[in-house]
Amino acid sequence: MTASAFSLSVLVAGEGFEVTAGEPVVGGAGSPDLRHFFCPKCMSWMFTRPDAIGPFVNVRSPLLDDPSGLEPFMETQTAEKLPWATTPAKHSFDRFPAPEDFGRLMAEYAESRA
Repeated sequence: MTASAFSLSVLVAGEGFEVTAGEPVVGGAGSPDLRHFFCPKCMSWMFTRPDAIGPFVNVRSPLLDDPSGLEPFMETQTAEKLPWATTPAKHSFDRFPAPEDFGRLMAEYAESRA
């Protein structure tokens, strides 16, 4: 969906996320519990609601006004990555981590930012 070596995003609590203008459309390679939202004008991928892991929103970090300081903590879907594509992420998953692992990973991330 990114047509790139990377899909950069940041996981935020659902209650801390709000669309303030426009009405994104659902599309892409989603499923009932993984909905990708796009700009209706240019069809840029904006965010994903991964309902399987709880009330979170996965926001495409290039959309943020200031993404500085967001060093990768976790990379997913590495089974499909290009061999030369590397990140400094502490955790790497061939696909996605199991939903029950997200609490532990989020706690570890929060501790690393303290």
